[in-house]
Amino acid sequence: MTTFDRLEKFSRTKSASIIFPAVATVLLFVFWELMVRLFNIPSYNLPAPSAILQSAIARSSALWENSMQTLFTTLAGFLLAILAGVILGFMIGYSRLAYIVLYPLLVGFNTIPKVALVPLFALWFGIGTIPAILTAFLLAFFPIAVNVALGLDTVEPEMKDVMRSLGASQLEIFQKIGFPHVMPYVFASLKVAISLAFVGAVISETVASNKGIGYLIVTASSNFDVPLGFAGLMVLAIMGTALYGFFAAAEKYLIYWAR
Repeated sequence: MTTFDRLEKFSRTKSASIIFPAVATVLLFVFWELMVRLFNIPSYNLPAPSAILQSAIARSSALWENSMQTLFTTLAGFLLAILAGVILGFMIGYSRLAYIVLYPLLVGFNTIPKVALVPLFALWFGIGTIPAILTAFLLAFFPIAVNVALGLDTVEPEMKDVMRSLGASQLEIFQKIGFPHVMPYVFASLKVAISLAFVGAVISETVASNKGIGYLIVTASSNFDVPLGFAGLMVLAIMGTALYGFFAAAEKYLIYWAR
C-alpha cells in the first residue's frame, strides 16, 4: 500500500476531519509568515500572523467585547430567520396559492443588496444593535424559506397517496413523510444561513454601529492598525467555523436517517 493509499484510507476516519484541516491551517500560516518575512512586507500592508497574534493578545479585551456584540446580533438575527423562514417555507411548500403570491415577492426582495438597507435601518432605529440584527435576519431568511419549501415540494406524491389510502390525515402525512423529508433541507440551509447572518451583522456594523467586530475593523483600518483589523477577521472566521461545526454535528446526530 502506497502513502497516498494510506492517506486516502485515513481520510475516511473521523479523526481526519479534524487533523487535515488543522494541518492545512498551520501550513497556511507558516507560508504566510515566511512570505511576509522573505519579501519584507510592511505590517500596514500585510501583517505577519505573529504580528496579528501579538495585536490580538494586546487588545484581547476589545476583541472579546466586540466579538460578543457581533455574536449576539448574529444569533438574534439568525433565530428570527429560522422562525420566519420555516413558517414561510411551510406556507409556500404546502399551498399553491401561497407559492404564487409570496414566492415572486420573496425572490424580488432577495435581489435587493442588503447593504443598501442599512442606512434606512439606521434612520428608523438608530445605529447599533437593531440594524445589525435586521441585516443578519434578511440575509439568513431567504435560504431557509426556499429550502423548506423545496423539501416539501419534493415529497413523492405516491407516498402521500398511499398514506391517504390508509386513512391518514394531513397532519399524520406530515408527521410520517413531510417532516422526515424536509429536515435534511432545513439543516443544509442552516449551515449556509449562519454564515450569511455573520455577513449581514458585520456589514451593518461597518456602516451603522459603534460596536461589534465590523466597527472594530473599520476603526482599526482608519488608524492604520492593520494587525488589529486582521485579528478581527480571524475572530470572525473562528466564530463562523464554530457555529458551522455545531450545525453540522447537530445534523449528523438529529437526522441520522438521512445518512
